[in-house]
Amino acid sequence: MVKIVWTELSLFDLKEIFDYIAVNSDRYATITTNKIYQRVQVIADNPYTGKIVAEFNENSIRELIEGNYRIIYRIKSEIQVDILRIYHSARLLKRNKIK
Repeated sequence: MVKIVWTELSLFDLKEIFDYIAVNSDRYATITTNKIYQRVQVIADNPYTGKIVAEFNENSIRELIEGNYRIIYRIKSEIQVDILRIYHSARLLKRNKIK
């Protein structure tokens, strides 16, 4: 089992998602962010479960999809995975936005 580390940017993304949805529904905002969080937990058991991010084509940068969101993560080592960003699939993913 690997350690999952949420970067500041990924936590910021998750909060932004919550705040945006909460304008119309606190309940749905909670459900959506909880689903994203639960989807990330899959990585702990199998970090290679996500597909390689096409925009980067690097084996260590992968993504999981949850609803309309792309969960971008980096396999940092055999014991750690960093959650880099949570992007809405309609947004353009730029290399300079991933750390």
